[in-house]
Amino acid sequence: MADVFTLGIDVGSTTSKCVVLKNGKEIVGSSIVDAGTGTTGPARAFEAALKDAGAAEDSIANITSTGYGRNSFEKANFAISELTAHGLGIHSMYPDARTVIDIGGQDAKAMTIGENGRLENFIMNDKCAAGTGRFLEVMARVLELGIGELSDYDEKAEGMISVSSTCTVFAESEVISQLSRGVDIPSLVRGINTSVAVKAASLVKRLGVKPPVYMAGGVARNAGVVKALEKELGTPIKVSGIQQLNGAYGAAIYGFGKVK
Repeated sequence: MADVFTLGIDVGSTTSKCVVLKNGKEIVGSSIVDAGTGTTGPARAFEAALKDAGAAEDSIANITSTGYGRNSFEKANFAISELTAHGLGIHSMYPDARTVIDIGGQDAKAMTIGENGRLENFIMNDKCAAGTGRFLEVMARVLELGIGELSDYDEKAEGMISVSSTCTVFAESEVISQLSRGVDIPSLVRGINTSVAVKAASLVKRLGVKPPVYMAGGVARNAGVVKALEKELGTPIKVSGIQQLNGAYGAAIYGFGKVK
């Protein structure tokens, strides 16, 4: 039987992610482009993933889009919600998962899934940048750090300086004020990471924690946020091995299920 290739693309607000899947299981190509919906990001991610897989576009059986800009990707055969995509992606890799937390660039989602990977319930915050990857990007810029350095600085912290503002704009002013006082940067970074974790934890608590808990999305790469979230929820959190690609992976799995 010939191999079947499907492609999933997660068109986010700030980033485009793409996965090429072989026979519904093996990732043979992927890409992440730091440009989201309304830009050339999706097209670039699509081409980069095909190149990474060494595959031609006409060899792809199905293309499925997900994410904030899923309906704008014209090459897609199917478009599915982020919740469905993330549930499928996590369940395929970790069938024991019951709670999934996804913190993306502009929103945060918590969902519970059943033994079959089907979505049971969800709650999300898409009205405020606080508690999202965008919040961390703003804080990193103020601190003159790369987004990836937030995890490293958190690890060095011996204490924590709380960031109490619940609004990104006010929190930015608060951090600038703290910097003017010459505070310890690692401790301030830990406070920033904890602020995101507290907001995500409030979503999960409203939903109800069903272990095992898994985390996906770009913010899952920040070990400081994950550690703070574990403390807030009082339960271990396992991180998806493909973090930021999880939505695109789930979309590709969906496309494989639609192959006739």
